[in-house]
Amino acid sequence: MFTLTRRVEFSDTDMAGIMHFSNFFRFMEAAETAFLNARGLSVTWQADGVRYGFPRVNASCDYVRPVRFEDVLTIGVSVEKVGTKSVAYRFEFTHAGEPIATGRMTAVYCKATPPHGIEALPIPAELRTKLEATE
Repeated sequence: MFTLTRRVEFSDTDMAGIMHFSNFFRFMEAAETAFLNARGLSVTWQADGVRYGFPRVNASCDYVRPVRFEDVLTIGVSVEKVGTKSVAYRFEFTHAGEPIATGRMTAVYCKATPPHGIEALPIPAELRTKLEATE
């Protein structure tokens, strides 16, 4: 499983000093980006004058216990499924070995269709192989 560590900053917390629930989604996005970069991929890129990417179509997070300012979280990223056009991720948040939250995100492989649209495409074999690679 790919892991990323990240410290909870003061700006990530609410008035009670607890990390605001919405920031778990920002942490998932940072972990996804690091995961893809480790495989030579990105969330978005340009090739042959066309913009490609993996916009998110679904995201959820289940919370077990709170975290606070300066806690260091470990975020484990795994691919649950690579479909024809989509990839589903699982994010395991821990602090000092204790479970904190479990997130899930689904992204779809797309190309930009100017001026304002996007088109979902089948994931090419080369990308699929990189997404499915294990550590």
